[in-house]
Amino acid sequence: MLLDDIKSLPDSPGVYEYFDKNAKLLYVGKAKNLKNRVRSYFSFTPTLRANKRLCARIAKMINEASALKFVVTNSESDALILENSFIKSLKPKYNILLRDDKTYPYIYIDFDEFYPRPKITRKIIKKNNIKYFGPFSNGAKEILEAVYNLFFLVQKNGCDKEKKACLYYQIKRCLAPCENKISKDEYEKIVLEATSALKNPKIMLKNLNELMIKFSNLQNYEEAIKFRDTINIINSNLHSEIDIAKLEDFEVIAVRIESNLIAYTHFSIRDGKVINSISKINDCKFKQESEDLSEIYKQVILDFFDPAKPAICQKIYVYQHFEDQEILSNHLKKIHNKKFEISSPSKGVKFQLCKIAYENAKIFIQKNLKSHDFEFLNEFKEFFGLENMPINIESFDNSQLFGQASVGAWISYNIDGFNKENYRHLHLRDKNDYDQMSELLNRRILKFDELIPPDLWIIDGGKTLLDLALNLIKSSGVNVDVLAISKEKFNGRTIRSKGGASDIIYSKNGEFRLNQDDKKLQFIQRLRDEAHRFVIKFHRLIKKNEDLNASKLQNLGISKAMIIKLINYFGNYENIYKADFKILEKIGNKSVATKITSSLQNNQE
Repeated sequence: MLLDDIKSLPDSPGVYEYFDKNAKLLYVGKAKNLKNRVRSYFSFTPTLRANKRLCARIAKMINEASALKFVVTNSESDALILENSFIKSLKPKYNILLRDDKTYPYIYIDFDEFYPRPKITRKIIKKNNIKYFGPFSNGAKEILEAVYNLFFLVQKNGCDKEKKACLYYQIKRCLAPCENKISKDEYEKIVLEATSALKNPKIMLKNLNELMIKFSNLQNYEEAIKFRDTINIINSNLHSEIDIAKLEDFEVIAVRIESNLIAYTHFSIRDGKVINSISKINDCKFKQESEDLSEIYKQVILDFFDPAKPAICQKIYVYQHFEDQEILSNHLKKIHNKKFEISSPSKGVKFQLCKIAYENAKIFIQKNLKSHDFEFLNEFKEFFGLENMPINIESFDNSQLFGQASVGAWISYNIDGFNKENYRHLHLRDKNDYDQMSELLNRRILKFDELIPPDLWIIDGGKTLLDLALNLIKSSGVNVDVLAISKEKFNGRTIRSKGGASDIIYSKNGEFRLNQDDKKLQFIQRLRDEAHRFVIKFHRLIKKNEDLNASKLQNLGISKAMIIKLINYFGNYENIYKADFKILEKIGNKSVATKITSSLQNNQE
């Protein structure tokens, strides 16, 4: 079958995908010539096998491959886009992944506004004459607040229309240009000063320190602490004091693989100064190889220069040369309509910056090894036979009460702890646990483009729900591990206490019964319990609202049986109130329809 797939390849650019015998996606690659590229993976005599020149990672992948699919594209650049999209959304087993769902914020100023002022965004604002600053790995809000504390900018929307000084003028944080207390030209000078501060936040440190001392002397320690924290954030954003003679804007990126971890550090240089650095880390599934570095660099650059993000500068310097630099430059030019340059300097200040970024990546790995228990995560992975290091985990649960207030939820966890930004809860239509979990997991899969897939799912349930989740993951083509935890029962009652129950863990590799004090069991219980807490909180809120709405209908003289009938048909109370009179009459009767529509009319009056 695989040989037939190889023979059918065209002499065209495109993307190819390798699958194992269970139809699970193993690897995604792109090619200028699909036929030549894919054939280079194999030796054809005396039998089809992996080419001896392949690195260990790819050779292992080829040995597992049993099927091949491909998509033809118009150009190698288009293939690069498609390859990146597949890797991001499907997380193939043998691709190197260095992605998360975090989008760092920018501060921007729209100079077309009557009174321009800085604001925060995570996406491109589709307007002309906008200046962006950042991205900021942390402290964007604090830096913005510092700017507003030091520069008397307009801080309220619509000031050009109100023509009246607001509270910010009274507390001496605005000079009220809306009342012409300063001219528009004078206000523009303040905006330019604030712009300089955003380019190099360090110039604000002296004034912020004076404000901290001032509030401390006034015994206003709460305000003093805020300024102290802002000072620390501005200092922590800067990893290098290098000052380049030329006032240049460019990006510096360095990738490092060490101690089974991949890290990269990204410096943003504005006007010749390092104004910010971002570092990310992930586990390294395979031994370091040059091809891995090329793949990581492509993913890092494509992620940073996503079409939805501002392209503030177009020069990119990397520590190691990698394949496809020219293709990547052309692709960025195409999507941002600006000329990009990607190069690897061998000497000079830019090389020194790349080297510093490379050393910072090493320090970041060492820091994470000390502050995060990667040894435990690796033990966890090996014990349960997982394919991924469980750095990003989601845990699922659902709740109902006799078919009422049916809700589901998932929580998110990463190496830094619970990531509440990615918590979600949903209303569910189905009424039994199995169908509810199926609906919940299916709806999570539909959000993979919005929230990238995690490394591991934890399901609150037994083997039946494990099999359900595994089948759904398989059909989605995404590389996500699944574990299920079944709560131990005594005398027909469920015990949910962390460390107080020998719950059963199910995986595709079998059933596990761990001691109550086992850290692996307690870790899973902790995630399961947090999902349970989150979904129960939502369930109680919905149940309370439903009870309130039910009581309103009962007060209208509608029976409980009729209310249940209406809910079963319309799904929720909001739809009942929105329903047409004739539909209400059809589901209930004329009296019910009259009571509901009349009550709505009375409320509107």
